[in-house]
Amino acid sequence: MTTNPCNVLFLCTANSARSVMAEALLEVLGAGRFRAFSAGSHPSGQVQPLAAELATAIGYDPAHLRSKSWDEFAGPTAPRIDLVITVCGNAAGETCPAWPGAPARAHWGVDDPAAVAGDEDARRRAYCAAFDALRRRVERLVALPPAQLGPATLQQAARAIGTEPAP
Repeated sequence: MTTNPCNVLFLCTANSARSVMAEALLEVLGAGRFRAFSAGSHPSGQVQPLAAELATAIGYDPAHLRSKSWDEFAGPTAPRIDLVITVCGNAAGETCPAWPGAPARAHWGVDDPAAVAGDEDARRRAYCAAFDALRRRVERLVALPPAQLGPATLQQAARAIGTEPAP
């Protein structure tokens, strides 16, 4: 067991919605046991307004909301990452950088709310559905006992969370 927080990097292609929401959820719900980061393989450079709204509504600092490249987390000065979680199918299928320390990996696929066409209500429902799906998974992650956050068991636990069917 370690007293250091478990560092988790959420990846998505654009780093504008799902990965940003997951970062906010884990940072808020992780209560110091976890540090959350997000990035994209091809960052859009902006956070989707509805994703930002949901993130700040749970108390996430809006100053931390930005779309960034996964390259920020692959270099020698990057924070040590314990777990990399892809939240979109594109990022899961891409060849990722060589992360220092060979972190555990998992995939938590969530439908892209930014891809939903329609009026404001339809878009808001899509964002809320994605946010709720990510919240359920993050809650399961933060509920893991400290013994499951070690290198030998973290990947298996995180992968199991990602394969559970949505209620």
